[in-house]
Amino acid sequence: MKLNSDFSQRVVVNIANLEWVDTPLIGIQRRLIERDGAEVARATSIVRYAAGSVFENHQHELGEEILVLDGIFSDEFGNFGPGTYIKNPPGSSHKPGSATGCTLFVKLRHLDPSDIERVVIDSHHATWFPGMVQGLSVLPLSEYGTQHTALVRWAPGTRFNPHRHFGGEEIFVLDGIFEDEFGSYSAGTWIRSPHLSAHQPFSQVGCTILVKTGHLPLS
Repeated sequence: MKLNSDFSQRVVVNIANLEWVDTPLIGIQRRLIERDGAEVARATSIVRYAAGSVFENHQHELGEEILVLDGIFSDEFGNFGPGTYIKNPPGSSHKPGSATGCTLFVKLRHLDPSDIERVVIDSHHATWFPGMVQGLSVLPLSEYGTQHTALVRWAPGTRFNPHRHFGGEEIFVLDGIFEDEFGSYSAGTWIRSPHLSAHQPFSQVGCTILVKTGHLPLS
């Protein structure tokens, strides 16, 4: 399957408009945002576990990033509530599930093969740092090579400087309204901007976004 797999194109997706698609395992469904491949694929999805669902043990050849949106996500390493970021590095494996049910933002097969660090951060108990302009707060989640993943809070009325994205940029709006000269993006909107794209973002009402940069092809 190829879905939004041309990384030279800017893409905006409102996940509320996407159908839930059953996985091969009962009780686990996905909303497909981008995908290049079959069941093993480079992919970005919203994944929903019904209460009591368990995924089979599997390996992440090129890694996995998870942000827990609601409920409690679990595997043999622990239980992870809303706002928890998990990076499972290339070559790692686990058997995930959820006793209560949960919803996740998941990225598969986007990591550098040599990035071997597992990361778990509870954003509700982590230290946020001042951003590059007044009104921004940043929680770094993962950095390796050109790739950076972070949560960013925008206070109402915050405006950022015009900038260009080397290696592209991907944003998932978690709450509030994120904006730039191309439009306004409410919670649940996913935006992918290609290598060397540019914009000047702002937020009139405030927002929180998940941001990943430097992970897209350079051509």
